[in-house]
Amino acid sequence: MKRIVVIAAGLSVPSSTRLLADLIGDAAERAVEARGAEVEVEVVELRPLAHALADHLLTGFPGQELAAVIDRVHRADGLVVVTPVFAASYSGLFKTFFDVLDKDALDGKPVLIAATAGTARHSLVLDHALRPLFAYLRAVVVPTGVFAATDDFGGSDGLLQKRVDRAAAELAALVAGGEGRTTPAPPAPVAVTPFEQLLREAGGDSVR
Repeated sequence: MKRIVVIAAGLSVPSSTRLLADLIGDAAERAVEARGAEVEVEVVELRPLAHALADHLLTGFPGQELAAVIDRVHRADGLVVVTPVFAASYSGLFKTFFDVLDKDALDGKPVLIAATAGTARHSLVLDHALRPLFAYLRAVVVPTGVFAATDDFGGSDGLLQKRVDRAAAELAALVAGGEGRTTPAPPAPVAVTPFEQLLREAGGDSVR
């Protein structure tokens, strides 16, 4: 059984951040199952953990609920992380959660990054803030990040869903590995002409 944990750092109820988290979580579940693996997807909202996170920063000890979430992140086969954008970067609540994790918690773990904001002008947050953060934590960040502005949720062109599906497929490839896939046949051997023969032919000796 593969486990994917979706971290949503939305501050309002309801929130576009949670909506995007659910979209990606559902797509990741479908993508992993399409590779022949069983998967469990859990969405964790950080908003109810805000006080526990502040206490952890001050005392160095997590409460019971926060400790359980941290443990699930440690044991997850992959993560989806979704933050709203504040001041051109991830939210303080989002950063605080990853600040309290053990320094090796995300080492080699597949991570899909995503963000929401009011307008598309904040979309660079994926590459300028989120990707460097998880590279520092030594996570394996999938190539496609998902950014959703407010207008994207009401769009009829389906572009947001296409981005979600593509990113989810990349995460599934790392989480599920080779499960449910056939091994491609090895390439046919390539005939190699010895270098000495090439020299003889270049010098006109091939007729002898």
